[in-house]
Amino acid sequence: MIFGIGNPGEKYKFTRHNIGFIIIDYFAKKHNLEFKPSKFDFYYAEGILDSFRYFLIKPTTFVNNSGIAAKDIIENYKVNLSDFLVVTDDVNLEPGKIRIRNAGGDGGHNGIASIIYHLETDKFPRLRFGIGADFDKGELADYVLSRFDEKTFNTIEPNIKFAAELLEEFIIGGTKGMLDFYSKSLIS
Repeated sequence: MIFGIGNPGEKYKFTRHNIGFIIIDYFAKKHNLEFKPSKFDFYYAEGILDSFRYFLIKPTTFVNNSGIAAKDIIENYKVNLSDFLVVTDDVNLEPGKIRIRNAGGDGGHNGIASIIYHLETDKFPRLRFGIGADFDKGELADYVLSRFDEKTFNTIEPNIKFAAELLEEFIIGGTKGMLDFYSKSLIS
């Protein structure tokens, strides 16, 4: 299960807070997948990669309530938390920088906080994608809900593609496979 954090609707498309959606949309396009509505609060696409079945998830609950959709998935599809990767934005990282964690706190992200609250644990892997923090005090909400300018998007686009490769590694080899691939890429 690859769970992208973002807000539904055209109004939020290509905003910084929707980088989770942007990454899994890129992945879906690369693998010729289409999202379909579920009976729960999310859209999904499913595929098979090297005989491993996977699902891409885009919640319809808005970022701050991402945990509602996450709980539905975990409970109704009996997903192990180690197989549940959350892809999210991170203002604490430079634009395009990627950080992978097996577990941890919310880092000030309301979507991650909601998932931790609803799942009653912080023990799930996540891929954090940097969006930078180019905003004044008190303007966080406006910043994360603003769209990437063309220059910034062009700068981070190669890392979006790399993030999609990391998702492939997660599908095939779990968090360890993804981390190994990430580490080798940093060395080369």
